[in-house]
Amino acid sequence: MLVKKYGNRRLYDTEASTYITQDELAQRIRKGADVTVVDAKTGADLTQQTLTQLIIEGRGAGAFLPVGLLHQLIRLGDDALAEFFNRYVQLALEMYLQVKSGASSLGAFNPFAALNPFAGALMRQISPSQPAGAAPPPPPAANNDVENLRRELEELKRSLRPRRKTR
Repeated sequence: MLVKKYGNRRLYDTEASTYITQDELAQRIRKGADVTVVDAKTGADLTQQTLTQLIIEGRGAGAFLPVGLLHQLIRLGDDALAEFFNRYVQLALEMYLQVKSGASSLGAFNPFAALNPFAGALMRQISPSQPAGAAPPPPPAANNDVENLRRELEELKRSLRPRRKTR
């Protein structure tokens, strides 16, 4: 889908030969349309700017970004800012989507495992490996969190104790 953007911020859908709003453009993208936005006068590619604008303004994402984070992002040099968005934000989104879709194993995709020894255990809790056809375990009751942690600690202690040889 090719959209021309005019100086007055109006968007023109070249396929339908009609002006559209930012909300209409966002709806088409949600339905699967791939969009290219160009400046109507110069032909310059404005796709990234327009899509960013749709996210920040149209969906209110600006309200989710703390002011301190925004200050830090502005203070970052161009290379550091590019690395932050290209590497960490993209990885975080991919991980979130995999966890949300119920991926069975994130071990190979867990970039935080080397930084945090507990990350592997956390990832197993989020998406435990199960034999095919096995029913997922019921979620623990919210009131039993401390008791569950105690039980897990005791099981861990038992598994680490040296085993006595029987004669």
